[in-house]
Amino acid sequence: MAGNKTGVKIICENRKARHEYHFLELFEAGISLQGTEVKSLRAGRGNLQDAFAKVENGEMMLYNMHISPYEMGNRFNHQPKRTRRLLLHKSEIRHIYAKVREKGLTVIPVKAYFSGSRVKVELALAQGKKLYDKRQDMMAKDARRDMDRALKERSRQ
Repeated sequence: MAGNKTGVKIICENRKARHEYHFLELFEAGISLQGTEVKSLRAGRGNLQDAFAKVENGEMMLYNMHISPYEMGNRFNHQPKRTRRLLLHKSEIRHIYAKVREKGLTVIPVKAYFSGSRVKVELALAQGKKLYDKRQDMMAKDARRDMDRALKERSRQ
């Protein structure tokens, strides 16, 4: 039974990131948390809206992830937007650092989820979209929606 993923429960997603960035590579990272943070995440009180990750001193750090304070917590409650360490292999950190320095890419957390009893964060090595890329994506989405409507209308007749 070792290594068996019993269930994946998504805590929060960064939906805006898909609109703003092209994702080139995805990584799964563990996250170093305090006790009240885990309890708060179990209640679904996390937010990745403005979060980003950076390599510092050979470690991957996550900034601006908001985890609301635990309601039942006491004076040992955590700071909501503290910097958290991400748990990746050294080779993965080196690979990400090289790509970020070489090509001017950025590391964006896409979603946070429970994998069994552990909290994981899916990171994307991403490149910012230009305005015309966003317009093209919106036009393609509209065209897809129109085709689906037409097919649905045709199947009714």
